[in-house]
Amino acid sequence: MGKFKEKITNSDFGFNFEDVILLPGLSRVEPREVNLSSWFTPSIKLAIPFVSSPMDTVTEEEMAVALARLGGLGILHRNCSIEEEVEMAKRVKRSESYIIRDVVSISPSATVGEAASIMREKRISGLPVVEKGRLVGIITERDVRFADRRLKVEEAMTREVVVAKPTVEPEEAIELMRRHKIEKLPIVDDSNRLYGLITYRDVEMREKYKEATRDEEGRLRVGAAISPFDLKRAKSLSPYVDVLVIDVAHFHNLNVIEATKRIVKETGKEVVIGNLGTGEAVLDSISRIDEVAGLRVGIGSGSVCTTMEVARAGAPTLFAITEAADALEELGMNIPITADGGIRGAGDVALAIACGASVVMMGYVFAGCKESPGATSIIGGRYYKLHRGMGSLAARRKRIAVDRYAQLSKEIPEGTEVWVPYRGDVATVISEFKAGLRIAMGYAGAANMEEMREKSRLLRVSPRTHTRAPDILMTPSGEM
Repeated sequence: MGKFKEKITNSDFGFNFEDVILLPGLSRVEPREVNLSSWFTPSIKLAIPFVSSPMDTVTEEEMAVALARLGGLGILHRNCSIEEEVEMAKRVKRSESYIIRDVVSISPSATVGEAASIMREKRISGLPVVEKGRLVGIITERDVRFADRRLKVEEAMTREVVVAKPTVEPEEAIELMRRHKIEKLPIVDDSNRLYGLITYRDVEMREKYKEATRDEEGRLRVGAAISPFDLKRAKSLSPYVDVLVIDVAHFHNLNVIEATKRIVKETGKEVVIGNLGTGEAVLDSISRIDEVAGLRVGIGSGSVCTTMEVARAGAPTLFAITEAADALEELGMNIPITADGGIRGAGDVALAIACGASVVMMGYVFAGCKESPGATSIIGGRYYKLHRGMGSLAARRKRIAVDRYAQLSKEIPEGTEVWVPYRGDVATVISEFKAGLRIAMGYAGAANMEEMREKSRLLRVSPRTHTRAPDILMTPSGEM
């Protein structure tokens, strides 16, 4: 047989979610007992294995905050200026904290108008007043609402401030704020220097969202997408995010690998690499990069990705997971795998976990949620939200418009635009996915993610006369 014919006869079978189902097994676990916690990186543990895709119709700060509160993680898109992505990350970090360390303050010599402007711009309701590092007062929205904007802050601020020390416990902080009927509690050291700030809302949020994904300071965790060739963006984001996610369609490229190696070395942050499609790609990447925090796998399976049609190239997500998992097992390494592309329901999540994934990354599912930044429209009496691939023509045009240094390495789009059904808030969607995943794991007899990977068995299904049709509406010519 000739070598070219062997390319066909010796080729692998590119299976995906529609090609297999879970085979029920002996179970001693009830769905309500199933533990869904898993790892996104060696230091980031999630209560639920759901991560949002870094797409400009999926993840900005509102989605990232909502997902982190529920125990997942949001990855901010990079289809914006560096300053805009950094500001989104800052807003996620400021949205909740036990003790806010990055406190926005104001001088007593500033004007009330300046104070009002800062509060409006930063979306906060009060400012500690600091002179030479020491706390001298506090000014709130209530203080500035009816005050002359030309007044000095020291003339409108509250001088007698209730404060606490850095060692204050949450229960003590709540009691102080309730007793004095205040919503903000400045934290000072023995010299009355401002150390941080506790807000009543943040403490309440800690109680409400007990499974939230938080960092060591109690702030919500967030990740950010970067190009491997944008070291400036990576360095700018590093102080404000918990993880950097390399965002390229085909990571198995020597130039990409070398650029990522530099990012890992110079930022000191955990970096998730991808997208990867084969075991060979995993082995080559890990051998060249010293510290890999996670693998993002799957090429061309996304609902708004057209790579398989345009280039007839790709690696279906379920196939890519097994390739990566087997490569890691060969090396004796335990690096979390993120399954990216084609996840439509909880059953797909279960299959991804069964084949070796730690978490799943979803764009289509979250694009239809209230918290996504996509536009909403009524079509045929139903609500839809716009969702587009980052390789689509519209997304590429925006990238050039917002970043004058952006360069498009490919001459034709590899993505399209669609309208996805409006799903409501992300909490409702997550609740449904959690319930479905627990049921699937119950069928497999798995009480946790590790048991799901070890115990589950799959059954290949017979070829179907049709594939699952996405409940979407194409925009004219695939774009707006």
